[in-house]
Amino acid sequence: MAKLRHIAIIVPDPEAAATFFEQAFDMKRVGTARRGVHMSDGTVNVALLKKETDKERIGLYHFGMWVDDLDAAEKKVVAAGGEYLSGRPTSPLSFYEAKYKDPRGIVFDLTHTGWAGAVKDVTPQA
Repeated sequence: MAKLRHIAIIVPDPEAAATFFEQAFDMKRVGTARRGVHMSDGTVNVALLKKETDKERIGLYHFGMWVDDLDAAEKKVVAAGGEYLSGRPTSPLSFYEAKYKDPRGIVFDLTHTGWAGAVKDVTPQA
């Protein structure tokens, strides 16, 4: 099963958004990106990305699924009506996100290497 482990949110001010996530949710900063800050609750990575174009809207930008096998996952996505957009690994150890969209146009990432601050498998506590 693919695991939801990444959410990207377009924000006007990534630093202000990160401070809010720290104060309101006790999330931790786990990295920076060219256009924002990566936060984590220890399981899921949340990318707070600065709005850069008029086409981008404040709010949810895309989500990301951590999969075991990118090629097998891509076949399932395409068979279900999804479409490949961009991104592929350049070497077996490269970090990347392959972007797709579902039949309604919602963009999502697939990766087999994960995101900073995210963990693939979680063991529920009894």
